[in-house]
Amino acid sequence: MSSTPDPTKTLINDFSVEVATVNGSGSQTANNVLMRSIFQMGVPVSGKNLFPSNIAGLPTWFQIRANHKGYVARKHDVDLMICMNAETAREDVAKLKPGALCLYDEPLKLDTLREDLTFIPVPFQQLVTASCPEPKLQKLVKNMIYVGVAAQMLGIDMDEVRLAMSRQLKGKQKAIELNGNAAQAGFDWAAQHIPPQNRLKIVRDTKTQGQIIIDGNTACALGALFAGVTVVAWYPITPSSSLVETLADYAKKYRKDPETGKTNVAIVQMEDELASAGAVIGAGWAGARAMTATAGPGISLMSEFIGLAYFAECPSVFINVTRMGPSTGLPTRTSQGDIEICAKCSHGDTYHLCLYPGNMEECFQFTYESFDLAERYQTPVFVVTDLDFGMQNWASKPFAYPETAFDRGKVLCETKLKEIQDWGRYKDSDEDGICSRTVAGTPGSKGAYFTRGTGHNANALYSEKPEDWKGNIDRLRRKFDNARASVPAPILRSVGAKRGVLAYGSSDPAIIEALDILREQHDKKYDYLRLRAFPFTQEVEAFITNMDVIYVVDQNRDGQMANLLCEFFPQHAAKLRKVRHYDSTAINAQTVIDQINAFETTK
Repeated sequence: MSSTPDPTKTLINDFSVEVATVNGSGSQTANNVLMRSIFQMGVPVSGKNLFPSNIAGLPTWFQIRANHKGYVARKHDVDLMICMNAETAREDVAKLKPGALCLYDEPLKLDTLREDLTFIPVPFQQLVTASCPEPKLQKLVKNMIYVGVAAQMLGIDMDEVRLAMSRQLKGKQKAIELNGNAAQAGFDWAAQHIPPQNRLKIVRDTKTQGQIIIDGNTACALGALFAGVTVVAWYPITPSSSLVETLADYAKKYRKDPETGKTNVAIVQMEDELASAGAVIGAGWAGARAMTATAGPGISLMSEFIGLAYFAECPSVFINVTRMGPSTGLPTRTSQGDIEICAKCSHGDTYHLCLYPGNMEECFQFTYESFDLAERYQTPVFVVTDLDFGMQNWASKPFAYPETAFDRGKVLCETKLKEIQDWGRYKDSDEDGICSRTVAGTPGSKGAYFTRGTGHNANALYSEKPEDWKGNIDRLRRKFDNARASVPAPILRSVGAKRGVLAYGSSDPAIIEALDILREQHDKKYDYLRLRAFPFTQEVEAFITNMDVIYVVDQNRDGQMANLLCEFFPQHAAKLRKVRHYDSTAINAQTVIDQINAFETTK
C-alpha cells in the first residue's frame, strides 16, 4: 500500500490539490484557473474533474496534480484539500493522510475532527462580500477566493493567476474584473493571516515551455477537421458531446466555402444513435468522409448498422469516448469498458479496426488517420478514448501539421472503370482482401451496384450459395489481418527484463509512474509495451512471446484487453495476469503497484 508522507518534508512542484465543492457553483472556472496558473509557472500539471451526471448542487471534486517529473496520472493521496461543501467535508477530511493541509470554509469548523492535519479556516463569505458588490454574483465568484488563498500559500505568481483568468474567461471583461478582485482578496487575506508554510511549494520552472493545455475531445475534433471530414451525424451523449460541439465551432471558422461563405461540413444532430449510424454509413458509401462521436450506450444501439457497414464495406469512423457501464451506468465517470464491443461490434463473425490513443497528440493523429484507414480498408474504424482523456485537461506538445495526402483507397473513377473489363464490387483482384469501389455519381453505368447487408457474390448480386458466403467472410478476415501493417505500431519501453507490462490508452501515465517507482523503490524492472491498435501487430506477438509473465492493465472489471490477447494468442494465455481498475475513477500508479506486488507475493 502507499506509504504515509513525511509531514516535515517540503514538496516542491510535486503534490496534489483536491477541491471539494458542489456542481453548478462556478467552481470549474476557479479550478481551471488554479491549474493553468501552475502550468504557466512551468510545472507539469493535470486536472481531474469528478462531477455528478444529473443536477446542480450535488458534490463535485477536482484534483490538480503538479509534478516536476511530468507524472500527470491521478495521485493516490491528497496533499492539500480545499473543503467548500458541508455535505462531504467530514468524508473529505477523513481520507487525508497525516501531515496534509486542509483549507476550509470557516463555518464548517473542521479543525476539531483531527489533530494530525494542518487546518486553515478561511472566512469566504466575508471576503467575497467585501470584494464583490453585487450579491447575486457573489456565489459565482466565491470560489475564486480559494484560488487567491492557494496562490499565496503555494507561491504562485498572481500575474499568472490573472493571465490564466483572462484566458479562461476569454475577453468577458466584467467577469474577469469580478473574479480578479475575488482572487486578489483571497491572496491579500492569506498574506496577512496565514503563517508561511513549508509543506507545499510551487517554484517557477520551464518544463511546460511550448506546451498547450487541451482535452481529448478537442484534440479529436481537430483531427477530424484536418482529415477533411464532410459529414458528421450524431446524437448528444456524455462524455462525447463536446467533441462534436467543438468540431462544429471549428468548422464554422475554418471550413467555409470562400465563395458562398457557407460551412462545407454537414453536421447534423439526428433523432437518435441509430439514425446517426445510418447517416454516417450512407455518407461513407456515397464517398463522403463521415463520422460520429458517441459513448458505450450509443455503440450498443448502433451495433446493427455497424455490422452492415462491415459486411457491405462502407467506410465510416466511430469515436467512442468511453464511460462507465453497463446500461446507463455512471455517465460522468471513466472506464475502458468498451474494448470488446468495439472490437467485435455486431452479431456474427466480425472484427473491427480500433485505435487507442495514449496522449493528446495521438487523439489528434489517430482521428486523422482513422479516415484514411476507413477508406483504405472500406470498413468501420473505431477511435477508442475515454472520459478521462476526452473531458479532462492535459498538457501536450502542439500537434504536428499532417503532411501526407488523404488516402482514399481503391476508388474507381470513370476512366479506370473503362480500363477494367470485368469489374465486380466485391472482387478481390489482388488477394489483399480489399475490393475496388465506386462512389455515387460516378459517370456511366458500369460502376453502379446495389449494396446489401445480406449474402452476395463478387458482383454484389444476392446469393445464398455457401461458397459465396464463406468466400466473403474469409476475405473480410483476410482484410482485417492485413491491416496489421497499417495500424499504429505499439511503443516499447525496454529495460531488458523478462517480465512485462502491457497497457493502452489513458492508463499510460499511471503505468510510466508505477514502473519508475517499482524500479527505484522496489528494485523491480519490467519491459512495457503500450498497445495502440487492434488488430494486434507483429510487435505485440513478439513481446508476448519473449516475456515470461505479462501484466495486462485494463480499466474494466473483466480484463477485456487481456481476453482479446488470450483469444489471438492462446498459446501464451498462461503468461497473462490481469491488473484491473474499475471503481469509476481514473487509474493511479499505486493501484498498479499494489496489484503487481500482490501477484508476485503469491506466485
